[in-house]
Amino acid sequence: MRIIAGKYRSRRIVPPKNLPVRPTTDRARESLFNILNNIVEFEEVNALDLFSGTGAVSFELISRGCRQVTAVDSNRQCVNWIKKAAAGFQMENIHVVMADVFRFISRPGKKYNLIFADPPYRMENISEIRHHIFENRLLENDGWLVIEHSKETDLSKQPGFHSHRKYGKVNFSFFHFVQHDTE
Repeated sequence: MRIIAGKYRSRRIVPPKNLPVRPTTDRARESLFNILNNIVEFEEVNALDLFSGTGAVSFELISRGCRQVTAVDSNRQCVNWIKKAAAGFQMENIHVVMADVFRFISRPGKKYNLIFADPPYRMENISEIRHHIFENRLLENDGWLVIEHSKETDLSKQPGFHSHRKYGKVNFSFFHFVQHDTE
């Protein structure tokens, strides 16, 4: 794996082989960020990376100029790896949290401009991610949520759904949070 663009472009990400993860492929990540380039100004973004695993998405966000990235994972090995790699890259604006993702998003807290979630594909309650994030208003107005999932998961009927993209076996569902004045 590598960082695709930005300040840390071409830096290799070499996580330990024993991490219990399914990293987003470089090709799918590059396609994702091509889309994000057209909908967000990275320099103005505070981002949340849920089920962060190897940290590749977090590192890409920082490399592209995000103000702050919070990476959340429940696995201690993943959390320790992300902290170690971020220190090695000298990325100071990444905050790594070891927590259950559903507990983390189940209460109101800090708001983000962009939230990326890459849950295990076999997780049965993937649709609850969007629900918790919207219900607890974890997105800033005009914020974006991207959920990576398998082809078997269809999130298109959920409120706030914007679009779906497929890259090989990787699927991304995009949600747009727009707060109306009456809310």
